[in-house]
Amino acid sequence: MTVVIAGAGPTGLTLGIELARRGIPCRLLDRESGLFPGSRGKGLQPRTLEVFDDLGVLDDVRAEGMPFPNFRLYSGTEIVWERPLHEMLGVEEPRVSPGVPYPKAWLIPQWRTDRILHDRFVRLGGKVEFDTEVTGFEQRPNGVTVSVLRNGIPERIEADYLVGTDGGRSTVRKLLGVGFAGETYETERSLVGDVRAKGLDGVACHMITHAGDVTKRFSLWNLPNTDYYQFVAAVTPQDAAEPTLDTLRRTMVERTGRTDIELRDLRWISVYRINVRMVDRFRVDRVLLAGDAAHVHSSASGQGLNTSVQDAYNLGWKLAAVLGGAPDALLDSYEAERMPVAAHLLGLSTEMHRRNFRPTTGPAPAIHQLDITYRGGPLALDDRAAKGQLQAGDRAPDGLLPDGTRLFDLFRGTHATVLTFGGPIEGYDLAAGTRVLVRPDGHIGAVGDVENWLRLVEGGGSGDLLPRLDVRSYALEVAGDRVHRVTAEHQA
Repeated sequence: MTVVIAGAGPTGLTLGIELARRGIPCRLLDRESGLFPGSRGKGLQPRTLEVFDDLGVLDDVRAEGMPFPNFRLYSGTEIVWERPLHEMLGVEEPRVSPGVPYPKAWLIPQWRTDRILHDRFVRLGGKVEFDTEVTGFEQRPNGVTVSVLRNGIPERIEADYLVGTDGGRSTVRKLLGVGFAGETYETERSLVGDVRAKGLDGVACHMITHAGDVTKRFSLWNLPNTDYYQFVAAVTPQDAAEPTLDTLRRTMVERTGRTDIELRDLRWISVYRINVRMVDRFRVDRVLLAGDAAHVHSSASGQGLNTSVQDAYNLGWKLAAVLGGAPDALLDSYEAERMPVAAHLLGLSTEMHRRNFRPTTGPAPAIHQLDITYRGGPLALDDRAAKGQLQAGDRAPDGLLPDGTRLFDLFRGTHATVLTFGGPIEGYDLAAGTRVLVRPDGHIGAVGDVENWLRLVEGGGSGDLLPRLDVRSYALEVAGDRVHRVTAEHQA
């Protein structure tokens, strides 16, 4: 019983953790000689912080990152304005509440996120096999043979499933032959990378312009606990052909008119081309795709890494359940749930890219991903005649318990959780006696219809619930709109 994961970025590492903590053997391969060295996907959204809480890495992420700094617009050397992220988005300032413990985006360079996830995977007994590239695969009814080059030497690996998490240029996707429809913005190029900079004061997203036009900027983002900055600058195709420190310096002077800022010690640089594309299938038999291998889009609004992590979080418990004996059809729910999410977020990031920090009179974008739902999907069961605000498929909100712990403390781990409510509380507008099943990935699987959900997922017939999921049950006694007492019930 083995799962091969091709690609050790945030998606592959998250999936590796999800399998490893459930005791599912996996081979995590990467064609590179080590983890990605740059800051690329630097923003973590509130929902991803909740996922990382469950995976046991949130403390490290918070220790090695910082809240998003203010955006600061310059006209030459003059500061025109400075605004926090929520003002840039046109929304109210997010605040901690019982249902949302981490309401604000978090800034941390991707190389640190990757290292934190890698270390967690290793602590769980995993190992990333670097210098190992997938070159082909052959599917059979009961498995898949994966061909690789390990340090240039051919090798074949027998596996139950192969998951391609190998990025926007995914080899697995190309070999699978699925459609990858969309568009490439042929005339737009940006240089992105990490560099030291001298001549800037304060911690901010420094958007430097020649005359205050925010759409013509050279951006330098402070990165936490380091003197490096991430730079982002649109360039011509000619300059993109030579991504060097000299090109970067020349671009900054041309864009801003400033010669007082010294750029040095280029750590990483890449030419970024905007692609807006998505596969037409997330699964073909025993090969699945996740993250950028399945969908790519503009970096505007910071959705890419976050969406990729949550692909893996959705898929991991399902793969483990199927390998434990649950119906193979459970894996079909991965595509059914995640494809609409990816399509929506492609639209959101494209809208934000076109807006390009210009003011808008339309509705403010929701980039936090707390509102992602699987309502109407194959694993969302709700037997109420009149559904409330919270429905099957939604993210299960957090909540404070009488001893100061939280509902998230009950959810944390590899199990599903059944809650029996004594009445409504904040975030849960549920009548007394209502039972709610929270899936291992923190989404509500069932409201009321718990047994049928378990039969659906575990494959049991009537009265035959097979123990393929660890299910923990609690009764919540409610006084007013607060939980008064929590009682553990039978643990299936």
